[in-house]
Amino acid sequence: MPDLDHPDICVFDLDPSEDDPGGARARPIELRDLLDELSLPSWIKTTGSKGFHIVVPLDGETPVNAVARFANTVGAMFVKRAPDRLTQEFSKADRRGRIYVDTGRNGYSATFAAAYTVRAKRGAPVSAPCTWKEVERGDVDPQTFTIRNMAARVDAVGDVWNDMWRRRRSLKSAIEKLKRLKR
Repeated sequence: MPDLDHPDICVFDLDPSEDDPGGARARPIELRDLLDELSLPSWIKTTGSKGFHIVVPLDGETPVNAVARFANTVGAMFVKRAPDRLTQEFSKADRRGRIYVDTGRNGYSATFAAAYTVRAKRGAPVSAPCTWKEVERGDVDPQTFTIRNMAARVDAVGDVWNDMWRRRRSLKSAIEKLKRLKR
C-alpha cells in the first residue's frame, strides 16, 4: 500500500479551452522540456478528453504538500514562459482560449484519470499512455485511443509506461534547481 502522505507521482494536467490539436500537442512537449531542465524524466498520456497528462514518477519521499507546491511552482513558471497560450486560471471564463495548466491533481485526496481508464464520453475514449515521439510526430491526440482500439495497441506496442517506475526521482535537487531558475 503506498504512503498517501508521500506521493509516488507528480501530475500536470494540460486542459485546452478550445479544440486545437496542434496546441494540445505542442504545450506538453514544452512542459517536458522544462521538466528536463529540472532533471526530471516525464511520461505522457492522453486524457481521453481534450488534453494530456504529463507525469513524473517520484521516489515517495517528498510530503504531499511539498509535491503540490512544487507542481504549482513549475506550473506558474511554465505559464510565465507563454502567458498568451497558458494559464493557471481555474475559471473557464477567465482562461480566454488558453490552455489550463492544472496542478491541483497533486493535492491530498486529489484524483486524475488513471492510465487505461475508459472515459464516459462519446466513442469511449481511453486515457492511455503514449510516447513522446508519438506526440511529437502528431500521431496521437487526446482522444486517439478508444475502447475499440486499445487492446490492439497494447498488443502492438505493449505498455509504454512499463519502465516508468524504475526512473523514480527525488524532488530535492529539482526543487533547488527550480529556486535557481526563478531568480
